[in-house]
Amino acid sequence: MAKAATRERVNTASRRDWGAAADAERFGRPDHGWRLRLYTVIFEADTRAGKLFDLVLLACILLSVVVVILDSVDAISRKHAALFDVLEWTFTILFSIEYAARLSCVRQPLRYATSFFGVVDLLAVLPAYLMLLLPGAQYLLDVRILRLLRIFRILKLAAYIGEYRALGTALTASKRKIFIFLSVVLMIALLMGTLLYVIEGPERGYTSIPISVYWAIVTMTTVGYGDITPQTDLGRLIASIMMLLGWGILAVPTGIVSAEMTARRFAQRTPTTRTCHDCLSEGHEPQAKFCKDCGAQLPPYQRDLP
Repeated sequence: MAKAATRERVNTASRRDWGAAADAERFGRPDHGWRLRLYTVIFEADTRAGKLFDLVLLACILLSVVVVILDSVDAISRKHAALFDVLEWTFTILFSIEYAARLSCVRQPLRYATSFFGVVDLLAVLPAYLMLLLPGAQYLLDVRILRLLRIFRILKLAAYIGEYRALGTALTASKRKIFIFLSVVLMIALLMGTLLYVIEGPERGYTSIPISVYWAIVTMTTVGYGDITPQTDLGRLIASIMMLLGWGILAVPTGIVSAEMTARRFAQRTPTTRTCHDCLSEGHEPQAKFCKDCGAQLPPYQRDLP
């Protein structure tokens, strides 16, 4: 029982701290001092201060994105221009302090600065400073392009919400299947577009194979712009088949990603040493009431809280 309790405590701790442990190994966790305390608050969320930091940071990210969205509306922007400027620089200063704090509390700041979220942190504050240093930038490009770069702040939400990581992991694991699926779709579009080019001809708008492939893609995705339409009966028959085929094509990527997410959800369940007293089989889930092998009633699950 002591061994099972110890194993359960280790599994619970590992599930809770896997993200923090990965960051600690990659960026370097300080050993002691104020850097260790700052690292615990910024990169870990097990303490009250760490949770509060994450919540405040998430609120600032969402508010900054709302300011960007409202600032793009001319009527609202003209009325509250001064307020938006104050809010923008407030968020810029806060994110600058956060970025500097992250770099100062890790032992390998260059590695964090060149990581994905390190680059996102830099993009969150860089446009405001560029507009100060380059007052003549409007002659080279519209200054609003730099302001729109602030939308990169929304990407920082992925570092703090587990569901974003789960979705990203599922998409990464499904990339080969999705690539093969898209390859098949492109081959079908190429074949159908070439067939329509032969059937309809340039006189009906299908002036080349690329134009015909464009029509095939628009038809298969059920967009249907209507700028090019088949005129012959055979062409309309092929178009109808492609439209019906498009409904099935739209469902395939969703099924691939959903299946991957479901598989990973079941795979992440931590096995226990809970044993059936009748058949002695192990690995029953904590909430199970009956044996999965013989159907006998299981004794209550017991463990020591960490």
